[in-house]
Amino acid sequence: MKIITAIIRIAKINDTKEALAAAGLPSFMASGQVQGRGKGLGFGPRYNEAIKDPATRQILIESSGPEPRLKTKRMINLVVTDDKTDLAVQTIIAANKTGNSGDGKIFVIPVSESIQIRSGDSGDKVLD
Repeated sequence: MKIITAIIRIAKINDTKEALAAAGLPSFMASGQVQGRGKGLGFGPRYNEAIKDPATRQILIESSGPEPRLKTKRMINLVVTDDKTDLAVQTIIAANKTGNSGDGKIFVIPVSESIQIRSGDSGDKVLD
């Protein structure tokens, strides 16, 4: 068994969900929003000090240039049998690849055991 963790664009979650279901892999977990940064750094404004306007007493924010920032993504996890690992990975790639920076990452991690709480069953049969 393998757990597949994919970090994808927020806008691609429905495409990914539909593609996995069509491939016979309808079960997965999704985290609402995760934040991170890759090599592209996601440059945005850097705010280094707050200044209060004496006339209006409102706080003004002064930007001092770009800095690396975190970008919001979705994280999905699915556990599959060894024979379905390539299918799951290729399905996620097909649903998310735009050819642009920020398409995401996929991590494949071995799973040593799975147990169904309700029945006590274990192994690959709990995934079906």
